[in-house]
Amino acid sequence: MVRLGALAVGLFFCIAVLWGAVQPRDAVPVDPVKEAHQYPEKITWSHNGPGNLGILGTFDRGQLQRGFQVYKEVCSACHGISLVAFRDLSALGYNEAEIKAIAAEYEVPSIDENGEPSTRKATAADKFPPRYANEVAARAAQNGANPPDLSLMTKARPDGTNYVRSLLLGYRDEVPASLKASAPEGLWYNPWFHSVFIAMPPPIAADGQVTYTDGSPQTKDQYAEDVAAFLTWTAEPKLEARKETGVAAVLFLLVMTGFGFLSYRRVWADIKGKKAKA
Repeated sequence: MVRLGALAVGLFFCIAVLWGAVQPRDAVPVDPVKEAHQYPEKITWSHNGPGNLGILGTFDRGQLQRGFQVYKEVCSACHGISLVAFRDLSALGYNEAEIKAIAAEYEVPSIDENGEPSTRKATAADKFPPRYANEVAARAAQNGANPPDLSLMTKARPDGTNYVRSLLLGYRDEVPASLKASAPEGLWYNPWFHSVFIAMPPPIAADGQVTYTDGSPQTKDQYAEDVAAFLTWTAEPKLEARKETGVAAVLFLLVMTGFGFLSYRRVWADIKGKKAKA
């Protein structure tokens, strides 16, 4: 009886599974946000090397300086790069005097001779000060939004360099009909943002917004590419050194593999010869 009962239970279970497998599934409702969301457009970057393979690439110093200019004149109004020190700008090609002049434009927290909180001019050893004292101050100034620090932004987002560029160029006036009813008031439609509605208004509004002195095009596309490259540098300032180390390590392993193979041939040559004669 016990066996028959177990067989009946097992048979009922199999029939239930097969019945569930053949039943038509309910239609999955379409998520209008996922339908509208766009993935970053991929373009060629000098720091990714030939073919965007991610090896042997180097930063374009001129582009990094232009990107810093765009950040300073546009993005720094709301966003900080608090993990970057002023002296790190030497990697962009700025000399000591230029770095000191840039640092002197900023005020950093300090303590006066009486032990009271104060501020002073920044020096090359200081890091870029945060835009706001704390999150509460940031939200109060930005209608409830908290602008993120951009130091590591391209590492915090998938395909970060392309993401930043696409986001800056991705603002659209026309909202899809499927999203109009649920569009939050006061937000901007940008299909490259994860929720497609973003609190940040278009930071790069028009061509000619930033004046370049090196003859580069003063267009929205160029601004977005330059600042995206700059933010890639802030997130990975040692990127070039890391690639050089990686290439040197691969070459070293290839050479050692060759030596190992030659040693193998040398050590086993006599043994193989004796076996062949035998």
